[in-house]
Amino acid sequence: MTANTLRTFVLLAALSALFMGVGYLIGGAGGAMIALVLAGAMNLFAYWNADKMVLRMHGAREITPDERDHALRQFASDTVGLADRAGMPYPRIYVIESDQPNAFATGRDPQNAAVAATTGLLRTLNRQEVMGVMAHELAHVRNRDTLTMTVTATLAGAIGFLANFALFFGGGRDRGGFIGALALAILAPMAAGLVQMAISRAREYDADKGGAEICGDPLWLASALEKIERGARQTMNVAAERNPATAHMFIINPLNGQGADNLFSTHPATANRISRLRRMGGAAPHSASGPWGDFGPWSNADSNASSSEGKYGGPWG
Repeated sequence: MTANTLRTFVLLAALSALFMGVGYLIGGAGGAMIALVLAGAMNLFAYWNADKMVLRMHGAREITPDERDHALRQFASDTVGLADRAGMPYPRIYVIESDQPNAFATGRDPQNAAVAATTGLLRTLNRQEVMGVMAHELAHVRNRDTLTMTVTATLAGAIGFLANFALFFGGGRDRGGFIGALALAILAPMAAGLVQMAISRAREYDADKGGAEICGDPLWLASALEKIERGARQTMNVAAERNPATAHMFIINPLNGQGADNLFSTHPATANRISRLRRMGGAAPHSASGPWGDFGPWSNADSNASSSEGKYGGPWG
């Protein structure tokens, strides 16, 4: 068990304890038990349905083997190739109509996973960089981070709901009165959010390392992160702004204005991530080729069709 995995278990335990603590403050021992049952029901629902909910929120469209757009077929073929390289089941592959370059993974396990990239990502990055990004997302799937992130988001949301219930419906008056309920309504969701963010940041570093290993060159992902960070700060992601609870799922925070590596960020500072990847790749400049061959920009994908499409087998082979 890695240090980050142990840290995740500890933080999840803290989040669960906080949830039950809020329930106790509202209704004593009975309230704690109700909170526990509620958490179980919410997490069971999220386990089976979170991927569909998130993909629907962002208007994602699945890329199928009969896709007519060559660039999207190439993108799917490359993602399948990465899954082969990682020894993983093929994920469902989606595209999201958004000018902001970004991507995320979702699903309860590797057998039921989905990865999604925005059209802005496919336009902005070259093919090597796109593969670095998708390798990062596949690392999330392999590490089962998608399930962890779903559970933390569900628990954090439930804690906020219970805290507001205590404030507006009088719960917990004999355990602190109105001032106690007000403090609970403010501090409990804040504490839950901090735990959620800490888990998210730890998982990103692990996925960067795993993604670099899957694609074969850490510098591909380092270069991609530079471009995505710049594009994300310059371009609004409307769907993400409407659904900020999903922000931690993206490779770069899709909400504008979050750039620092502090307690209130859902992602590590991009500069820190890039620095780690460059140390993994050595001091050499970003390579033009690697274990996957020499790839040009996605806008030139058609010119590479004869040498690359169908190379990896699977439904796009």
